[in-house]
Amino acid sequence: MASSSVAVRELPLFPLPEVVLFPGRPLPLHIFEFRYRIMMNTVLESDSRFGVLMWDSTQDRLVATGCCAKIENYQRLPDDRMKVLTVGEQRFRVLDTIREKPYLVGLVEWIEDDSSENTLGELSNQVEALLKDVVHLSGKLMDQSIELPTDIPSLPKELSYWVASNLYGVATEQQALLEMQDTATRLEREVEILTSTRNHLAARTVLKDTLK
Repeated sequence: MASSSVAVRELPLFPLPEVVLFPGRPLPLHIFEFRYRIMMNTVLESDSRFGVLMWDSTQDRLVATGCCAKIENYQRLPDDRMKVLTVGEQRFRVLDTIREKPYLVGLVEWIEDDSSENTLGELSNQVEALLKDVVHLSGKLMDQSIELPTDIPSLPKELSYWVASNLYGVATEQQALLEMQDTATRLEREVEILTSTRNHLAARTVLKDTLK
C-alpha cells in the first residue's frame, strides 16, 4: 500500500467516466490514448502508482476524491497500446492541479476512515446477511443456484469497500460511499441499499411464484 507517512504527494490522474475504484479492488484497463500511454510508461518508471478519478457526466465535472491504483501487471500490445491490471490502494483528495499536459497531475492528500471498531461487528453481520438474501433471491428469480464468493473480506472497512465496488450502474452512489470517512456510516448506507434491493427482489419473487 502507498506509504501513509507521506501525507501529500504529486500523483498522475486518470479520469474514467462513471467508474469508481475502491481500495483492495481490481481494475483492468485498456490504454490506447496517446497521453495515457505516456502516463503509463512514466508511472512504470517510478512507483507504478496513479490516481483514478470518476468523471461525473451528470454534472460534467471531475470529482475531487479518488483512489490510488497500483499497476500489478501489464501487457504491451501493437501500436504501443497496453493492457494494465491495477488494484486500488489508498483513497485521496485532490488539493490542487499541478499540470494538465500531456496528462493531468494533481497534488493530493491521503484520506482514511476515522471510525472506531466498537459498533462495526453488528453492522458487518447485517451487511453479510443481506448479501446472502440478495444472492439467494437473485438465484431464485433466475432459476439458478448462486453462491456468494468465498473471498469476501471479513474486516468491516474492507467489507464496506467490497460491497460498494459491486454496486453496478450507480456510479454517483459509489462515489458518495468512497468519499465517506467513517466505516460505520458507509456500512449503514449499504444496509439501506441492500435492504431496498432485497425487498424489491422479494416482491418480484412473490409475483413470479404467483404467476406460475
